[in-house]
Amino acid sequence: MTDEVWLVVGLGNPGPTYAGHRHNIGYLVTDELARRMGSGFRSHKSGRADVVEGRLGAPGLPGPRVVLARPRSYMNESGGSVKALATFYKVEPERIIAIHDELDIAFNTLRLKLGGGDNGHNGLRSMRASLGTGDFYRVRVGIGRPPGRQDVADFVLSNYSSTEKKELPFQVIDAADAVESLITDGLEKSQQRFNS
Repeated sequence: MTDEVWLVVGLGNPGPTYAGHRHNIGYLVTDELARRMGSGFRSHKSGRADVVEGRLGAPGLPGPRVVLARPRSYMNESGGSVKALATFYKVEPERIIAIHDELDIAFNTLRLKLGGGDNGHNGLRSMRASLGTGDFYRVRVGIGRPPGRQDVADFVLSNYSSTEKKELPFQVIDAADAVESLITDGLEKSQQRFNS
């Protein structure tokens, strides 16, 4: 087993104002992963992100080394934080996983992929610009399209509906499982399991 580090980035906006928004699903999933690792987020010495360092996997088994990260900057500037962490921990883009909301996927659905465009997602665009490549993994957590004529920006920066809030904990658990699977089983097996 290699002891190389994985950098798992939960994309979102910092602060309590944004905590329950659809755009912050990356933060919710990294919270679940931190809980599994038995640790809480703390400020990284770069001052640009909160991190948890540890191992993912079954208790008592030395799983892969993982750094969970939540950039402290707003979504559209998160790439700088990710680049700083990747440099600090010596992580290449092919060992970075971004967890983010995805409009083109129905709520309660996941898709995993390597590389691709940013599809209008400012967090992915910022990461791609800062890293100089889009060749990192994505755990795309479906939020669906806004109802009626609601503006996309208003939709992603709003709270989940009451119906969605009941399902959200299960979606968060699935996305956290998908991250673990991606690290331990690779993309192909994980896609077969989660890209339902």
